[in-house]
Order: sequence, then structure tokens, then C-alpha cells
Amino acid sequence: MYVKDYLNVPAEAAGSDGLSARWVINATQGATNFAMCIYELQPGKTTPFHQHDHEHEFFVFEGKGQVTTPEGVVEISPGSAIFISSGEQHQFSNLGDSLLRMVGVMSFAPIPPK
Repeated sequence: MYVKDYLNVPAEAAGSDGLSARWVINATQGATNFAMCIYELQPGKTTPFHQHDHEHEFFVFEGKGQVTTPEGVVEISPGSAIFISSGEQHQFSNLGDSLLRMVGVMSFAPIPPK
């Protein structure tokens, strides 16, 4: 078993201006099927419109924003659960005055980049 407060996991730049990631569970802890990351997007920032070869899910627990896909734009806030299918283009935007903080779960267990 592995238990750790996510705030004790260092936030790392996540390849987008204003986006950081805290890889709380991944292959480093022995996970072989899933990874969990806490994403923190700064106020006024937006991720690039992008896609992945794997599905992933998000749960918003702080802040407000929106997620954009080819199907449209949906506002998100604490309690929002989001499913992004494999290959689906998406973009997150922080519309609030504080961090947009989300739990992300991916269907693979990477060792995060250093």
C-alpha cells in the first residue's frame, strides 16, 4: 500500500505555460495499469488543444474553468467529472481567480519525466 498527501509531491512543469502536475501514483509506486496526477492550472491560463493515445478521466476539486472539445465548450467547477476518450481533442481553460485543480487518472502508469 502507498499513501501520501498530494501536497507533499512536488509540482512539476507539465509542458504548458501555467500548468503543473503532481504525479501522485504511477509506475514509481508500482502501479501497472493506471496513473493518478493532480493537475494545477493557473488563473487565466489555457492548455493547448491536444489529444492522447489513451483515455483519461478528470475530477475537478478546486476552481472553475471550461473544457473545449470539437463538440463544444462545457463549464467545469468543483464536483465536475470529465471523461476524455482515446484520441479526443481537448483543451482546459482556467476562468477563475484561483487555481483550477483536478485529479487526472490515465489508463497507463508512466514514470513521469524528470
